Amino acid sequence: MTRITKFVPGEYFHIYNRGVNKMPIFLDDFDYKRFQKLLYMINSVNITKPSDQNNKKSPYPVWTKNNDDSLVEIGAYCLMPNHFHLLVKSKNETNTALFLQRLQLSHSKYFNIKYDRSGSLFQGKVKATHITDDKQLKYLYSYIHLNPIKIIDPKWKENDTNNKDEKLNYLDGYKYSSYLDFLSQRQESLIINNLAFPKYFSTPEIFKSEIFDWLKIKPYE
Repeated sequence: MTRITKFVPGEYFHIYNRGVNKMPIFLDDFDYKRFQKLLYMINSVNITKPSDQNNKKSPYPVWTKNNDDSLVEIGAYCLMPNHFHLLVKSKNETNTALFLQRLQLSHSKYFNIKYDRSGSLFQGKVKATHITDDKQLKYLYSYIHLNPIKIIDPKWKENDTNNKDEKLNYLDGYKYSSYLDFLSQRQESLIINNLAFPKYFSTPEIFKSEIFDWLKIKPYE
């Protein structure tokens, strides 16, 4: 499949992909953590590949890299057992495409080596949807961050107002998205750059109170 979306500089994009035949792309905590660090480490014009290809003890030794220009700005992300979602702001077509190529190639190589498999891990090239207005962007913040709820409620979008406290409690314990980074700072917060995106959430309380409401906005799909 050929990606036809052009990564226009300064524009926002919903990036997503899943495992081939819907197979899992993360099988343990290490897989998730390595992908999170990958989002951070490869997002640089001067880094060509991750340094831990054979490191079995830790995804990366520390959360640090050279202070140089990022390839893209990441506003939100979510990792699920068989797919991932990213909200990115493009700087230019070349750098965005390079970032996504690095991301999939590195994770595929790592995953295939670790689990002694061969062949494609992802279902083709990454998918990209151009976000063209403010309503779509708000909806996407909700959609990405609420996505893990489908693990405990497969019909979460239809039941978005049911058991809201239970769902929020579940998200409070889900480590593999940027949801927690909108509530407080942690080392993984270095992945995202909120300054490059509209300031929708002035406080964590507003973020938690409005995130379900924005899911009701007409989707862009």
